[in-house]
Amino acid sequence: MIRISDYIKEENIIFYDDIVLKKEAIDDLIDLISKSDKINNEEKLYNDIWERESIMSTGIGVGIGIPHIHVDYVDDIEMAIGISKEGIDYKSLDDEPVNFVVMIVANKDSHEKYIKLLAKVALILKSPKKRKKILKSKNREEVYKILTNL
Repeated sequence: MIRISDYIKEENIIFYDDIVLKKEAIDDLIDLISKSDKINNEEKLYNDIWERESIMSTGIGVGIGIPHIHVDYVDDIEMAIGISKEGIDYKSLDDEPVNFVVMIVANKDSHEKYIKLLAKVALILKSPKKRKKILKSKNREEVYKILTNL
């Protein structure tokens, strides 16, 4: 069974108190993930995330964006989360603002774990109760507990 706690660190959770642009949010998450020793090419990570986003928005609806890539220069899986109470104009599939941007980068050999993690994150965040609870959180510790106490 996959556990989010195996892939997210509290320091990889960021809050936005003001209006933020999609580019700024995604770039911030890239910066957080790039600090990990699991990432072997920060420049390629930046380019690949934005290339993936140019193909089709990773805004899946109901206030969620999940920029994700599956590459060979990442050891295992790394995650970061941006939370915006105001919402981000993300060009989502439902044209609604995004409150949660969850970036997942995974090694190509971690495909099964990667798919299960994507599914688990989407399932949690599609719950209106969980989304409200996270948006009411005052710090990253509270968000971490909500995401990992499952």
